[in-house]
Amino acid sequence: MSSDTLTVAGHTFNSRLIIGTGKYKDYAENAAALEASGADMVTVAVRRVNISKPDEPMLMDFIDPKKFTYLPNTAGCFTGEDAVRTLRLAKEAGGWNLVKLEVLSDPKHLYPDMEETLRAAELLIKDGFDVMVYCSDDPVFARKLEDMGCAAIMPLGAPIGSGLGIQNPVNIRLIVEQTKVPVIVDAGVGTASDATVAMELGCDGVLMNTAIAEAKDPIRMARAMKHAVIAGREAYLAGRMPRKKYADPSSPLAGLI
Repeated sequence: MSSDTLTVAGHTFNSRLIIGTGKYKDYAENAAALEASGADMVTVAVRRVNISKPDEPMLMDFIDPKKFTYLPNTAGCFTGEDAVRTLRLAKEAGGWNLVKLEVLSDPKHLYPDMEETLRAAELLIKDGFDVMVYCSDDPVFARKLEDMGCAAIMPLGAPIGSGLGIQNPVNIRLIVEQTKVPVIVDAGVGTASDATVAMELGCDGVLMNTAIAEAKDPIRMARAMKHAVIAGREAYLAGRMPRKKYADPSSPLAGLI
């Protein structure tokens, strides 16, 4: 393990990249992309991915849950009740306690319904779940979720699957500055530079699915994202040079020949 690890609710990960399990042509391609990404954690849409029917192709046949951490999520849920029920079923199926909560509002933009998200998060935490929560890039709601006891705050960078990149870096930075649990950008990343920007803002990690799965070469893009997250994290820790209004020569102007 490197010294710069990501820890969420007592789980420690070498990689700060989390990838998904949707939109790949098959489970084999998904598994190959996961290996190329270097990620330790893979998020699983419980309502869409087969994790309990052994007579059909199962994700677990390709991605070993003993080697990778499965993060069940509530993709496709539009009410708090649906989200809580889905994660309770996931816990029964696989014993998973670390989960990702998302409660969506409108199918067109897939922004989170924050009232329902807060309600569901409270119920899940009372049930003993460690909740990583997808939320709007609103520092006020992010603070409420942290105070409630969520294990990680996951603000969107842009609408799910849009690939638009970080649209509101000011709010992401404010969330990072005020939050003591991990902040992981979730949704909107389209290419490697977007992931790097998220990490340079001080985020603890990045979660992505479509950016890799819908690339022309998902395996190569997964590898690119691995390096992008590492580069962004290293740049953040190094501390960038200050922005200046005017040129500043690299060599002194005095004593020229």
